[in-house]
Amino acid sequence: MKTIYDIQQFLKKYGTIIYVGDRVADLQLMETEIQELYNSQLIEKMDYQTALFLLRQEIVWETEKRAKKQ
Repeated sequence: MKTIYDIQQFLKKYGTIIYVGDRVADLQLMETEIQELYNSQLIEKMDYQTALFLLRQEIVWETEKRAKKQ
């Protein structure tokens, strides 16, 4: 996984499609879903860590982008 799109496709394999309309909320929900999959032992540790890193990085970037607009 290298992009948020890759994470979305990964989640789709498990029947999870997330679209709320708010980018940060979408990312936070994806993070929660990834954590649930890991806690249920459905995904490997490396996939879990990579996904969380990408999601948290994107959340920070989106939050900073919003702050600059205000």
